[in-house]
Amino acid sequence: MSTIQQVNGDYYGSKETLTDALTYVKKKSVYTASINNLFGIAEKELSVYNDAVFYYKEAIKDYKDPIDKLFPLSNIAVVYIQQKKYDKAISVLESILSKKILGDKAQESKARIQDNLGYAYFKKGMTQKGFFLMTKSLEMKKQIDDTYGSIESYIHLAEYYAKIDINKSNQHALAAYNTATKLNSVDERLEGLQFLISNDHSAKNTKYVQKYFSLNDSIIKVRNNFKNKFAKIKYDSKKEKDENQKLRLEKAEDLLSLQKAKYLRIVFAIVLVFLIVLIAILVRYFRNKNRTIKIKTSYDTETRIAKKIHDELANDVFHAITFAETQPLSKEQTKENLLQKLDDIYIRVRGISRENNDIDTGAGFSRNIKEMLSTYNSNSRNIIVNNLEKINWETIDDVKKIAISRILQELMVNMKKHSEANLVVVKFEHDQKLLLINYSDNGKGCKKEEIIKNGLQNMENRIIATKGTITFDTEPDKGFKVKISMPK
Repeated sequence: MSTIQQVNGDYYGSKETLTDALTYVKKKSVYTASINNLFGIAEKELSVYNDAVFYYKEAIKDYKDPIDKLFPLSNIAVVYIQQKKYDKAISVLESILSKKILGDKAQESKARIQDNLGYAYFKKGMTQKGFFLMTKSLEMKKQIDDTYGSIESYIHLAEYYAKIDINKSNQHALAAYNTATKLNSVDERLEGLQFLISNDHSAKNTKYVQKYFSLNDSIIKVRNNFKNKFAKIKYDSKKEKDENQKLRLEKAEDLLSLQKAKYLRIVFAIVLVFLIVLIAILVRYFRNKNRTIKIKTSYDTETRIAKKIHDELANDVFHAITFAETQPLSKEQTKENLLQKLDDIYIRVRGISRENNDIDTGAGFSRNIKEMLSTYNSNSRNIIVNNLEKINWETIDDVKKIAISRILQELMVNMKKHSEANLVVVKFEHDQKLLLINYSDNGKGCKKEEIIKNGLQNMENRIIATKGTITFDTEPDKGFKVKISMPK
């Protein structure tokens, strides 16, 4: 955790975490050495150089492996350079180079130590020797692909060239900035920008100044956010755990997890069974509901047909029979009258049949709808149909087509019987999901509570069966409007 904090620039927080880490070690070991080395890094970054050297020396004491001792030793040399104790730094770094460095990163370590040694010579005033070592170190880092290590070499060479060749100093500073940007190493990016800014004070250099302040502000914000998050995580963690009961809690948590998993399986099984039963009940309910609606619709249709036959045909047939019985059929005029009455009865029978026969839901659906609506045209009534052909009826379900046809028939019959309208408009519209039908006439209208009495309840049942909606808008002497929508 302390290492993570240092990567994110939280050196004070890192020291607090390291203090907590010390409670876990009881004797000098590689762990105490690592802790002291991290303490030294934190103090160095906070510019508390004497404390940094103290912790590095403590780390050297705690490491048993001679190779491991070289790392805090090289860190001491870096601190000496910061303190301008160049002779001490050179002495330490040359002693390290005289030893045989082993391990996977031996070449990388040697290159970095050589770079620091060259920088120490340069800062002491031995520029040629320092330049030679820094240049040689950069070449070695490039050969072994130590991209991150090359950043420090570029920074050192940028400082070397700053007083003798501004262009070369800028080149190295820019190389450091670009490499640090690629590796997302923000502190080194700022160092590179500092050289670019200090090397050029012209007006065109403002872009580097802007980048520096923007990057610096961003770093401060990110690191402050990290500190807050890390502090909260540590607080929450400490609050939840009691180190004195750690082992017992771990066992209890394992047992609890097993029991929880078992209970979850049981609950899942119960919920699954419940859902299956619920779905079965709902399926049965909706099937019964649809069956009831179909039966009721069928009954209403039969009732309507019977009423039509009784109201419109029975009296006419009776009058025709009476006419035939009472009038002399030998007269041509009487024959023609009787034939006319019978023809009227025939036309009405065909009309009732057409209203209740099977509906063609195929390619001729829109044409049949238009023909059906046009039969209600008369000298005193005009039926206007808009956008019927613009609907792609092939995408509409057959059940919905049948419902639409029956609903329009019922609207027309209702209009003819009750409204006394001379203008009727039926407008079809649609969007991606819905089919919309707007009906309006200029008839005498009615009170809303009388709608059911006028035989429109059957129409509502049809709409409900198709999962659609229907709304009526009517008042006495203000016409009759119906809005229908149903999913395609």
